Amino acid sequence: MPAHRSSSWPLAWMWVGLIVYASLHPFTRWQWPVLPPGQDWHTLALLPLSRYTRFDFWSNYLAYQPLGLLLAVAWLRADTAPWRAGLQATAAGVLLSLLMEWTQYLLPQRVPSRVDWALNSAGALTGAVLALVLQRLGVMAGWQRLRDGLFVPHGTLGLMLLLSWPIGLLFPTPVPLSPGQGLVRLGTLLDSFLVDTPFAGWVPLPDAHHVLAPGVDALVTALGLLAPCLVSFVMLRRVRHRLVTLAGACALGVTTTALSTALNFGPDHAMSWLAPPVVPGLLMGLVLGCALAFLHRRVVAALGLVLLTTLIALINQTGADPYFALSLKAWEQGRFIRFHGLAQWIGWVWPLAALIFLMIQVIAPPRPRPPDAPPSSSSTA
Repeated sequence: MPAHRSSSWPLAWMWVGLIVYASLHPFTRWQWPVLPPGQDWHTLALLPLSRYTRFDFWSNYLAYQPLGLLLAVAWLRADTAPWRAGLQATAAGVLLSLLMEWTQYLLPQRVPSRVDWALNSAGALTGAVLALVLQRLGVMAGWQRLRDGLFVPHGTLGLMLLLSWPIGLLFPTPVPLSPGQGLVRLGTLLDSFLVDTPFAGWVPLPDAHHVLAPGVDALVTALGLLAPCLVSFVMLRRVRHRLVTLAGACALGVTTTALSTALNFGPDHAMSWLAPPVVPGLLMGLVLGCALAFLHRRVVAALGLVLLTTLIALINQTGADPYFALSLKAWEQGRFIRFHGLAQWIGWVWPLAALIFLMIQVIAPPRPRPPDAPPSSSSTA
């Protein structure tokens, strides 16, 4: 297989990090396990059987499928024999899952399970087999041609941002479609460290009961919708593809927010977050996105730095309304405990990572276009 620029390895390592985080969260109260009477240490390697729900079944099975797929694709692109690439990807998933289950012995809040390990291993095998099937059908070669035609050379960070954006939205946000309260969390943590010191109270923190004006609330929603579009616009070559991703970002953002609300409060309340300022905010975001779609990618990146900075500044001035507080309680105490920290951290750092990506696009010198790539339109070259 000819050499191509591939995002498979970085994305695979990113997925490994997500699995480790979800498997070991909340990373507290580490201690050696207490063995029952008459049980030896080597029996821990066998892993106990545990009860599981349908949610546990599918979450454990599906979590390792992307890992098996990405690892197999990465090895295939390195000219590894298909059977060996599939075997190595499956073995890596099996060993990672086993290591996570053994490590959970040290966390009283987590329960290692033989069933979880089997489901994780089956997921990795499914992903690896899927990669071999796609390679056999020529889908991977077709994707590479499509990627060269759609995207300018941008590195892997852009794809990682686009793939992780909906995960960050799963954690409840004070304003719909607008994650990024990491500065508030950082300030709160710093303020707690400065208690009983001469610097106590020096950290500026927003009023916990502060509510944005309806117009500002709509602006924050619009900027939250534009955030992933800014990333995709500097990656895409053609205007029509940008407009498609704008509509897709709106649909995905609404769907993900509705899913998070439905999981917390039930399907009947899935759209309860659609407060009066939200609809004007979505329309404002669509209008601004249509205008930005016709601009040069470096201009988009420069304007994106201003817009994302504005989003971060505004969202970190927002207090917690009753809906937001109830959502947080459901995530922190409900069955979402495995994904609580993962989605929360992605939501906190996503806008900052997007800022870094856009800054790189502004200052980086132009890269040569692949010889077989179609020419860019005059407005997006």
